[in-house]
Amino acid sequence: MLIIGSHVSFTKEKGLLGSLEEALSYGANTFMFYTGAPQNTRRFKIDEKLTQKAYELMKENGIDINNLIVHAPYIVNLANNKEEDKYQFSINFLKEETKRCETLGVKYMVLHPGSSVGLDKDIALSNIINGLNIILKDSNTTILLEIMAGKGTEVGRDFSEIKTIIDGVIYKDKIGVCLDTCHINDAGYDLNDFDKVLNEFDNIIGLKFLKCVHVNDSKNEIGAHKDRHENIGYGTIGFDNLIKIIYHEKLDNIPKILETPYINGIAPYKEEIEMIRNRRFNDKLK
Repeated sequence: MLIIGSHVSFTKEKGLLGSLEEALSYGANTFMFYTGAPQNTRRFKIDEKLTQKAYELMKENGIDINNLIVHAPYIVNLANNKEEDKYQFSINFLKEETKRCETLGVKYMVLHPGSSVGLDKDIALSNIINGLNIILKDSNTTILLEIMAGKGTEVGRDFSEIKTIIDGVIYKDKIGVCLDTCHINDAGYDLNDFDKVLNEFDNIIGLKFLKCVHVNDSKNEIGAHKDRHENIGYGTIGFDNLIKIIYHEKLDNIPKILETPYINGIAPYKEEIEMIRNRRFNDKLK
């Protein structure tokens, strides 16, 4: 079954209900959202009545809440503990964020592993492992580590680094992986041969850990380590390669989430989801 959606907004006024309504307007059957602004850690109280209305509307439209994704904000960093207070703040904030996921009934939260920022990579990996073990100890949320493009001092820039983190996490049933097509292209994985990439993922990490796919084309050539998303079919990965990934039999029933750029200030997700469902490229999208 194709489970396809996009990033949507989540506001104080409409909460999960507003996120769902936006997703439905795109023809989606899943979606991803931040529980507040991705650039800061200010959070508002979740309205239980709006959440309940969202549950009812999801049921009416055949949307499984187990396929929804929360994304943690960018500014938390579990990889660097040079300033202990900031490191501890990241841990405490993510503990609270998992509680917000539980309040909303959302199982999965995607997390950027972090940046070493002057620390040795092995120390950075150890910091991430330590933080995750504290966060996950009393949580029912599954944290999905997003594989990164490798810009700057990002950690989690290849399958081996992600495996190292997973190996160190005590709570294996609460850890998983989010694969972003733009990121792994920019990290150096050749998506012209996705079977080879997926086999490498399986051999190093294990496909059982793959719980979400971010579907984005890339503005960059393979191995550029830049992380610049492009609209579906308008980048270097290409429409045909992305369709093969989206419909790959080993990725069946895994949520696919679009994070492509807005076009002239307007979300392109309805048109991109239509392209994906029809398996036909729209060369007039932009």
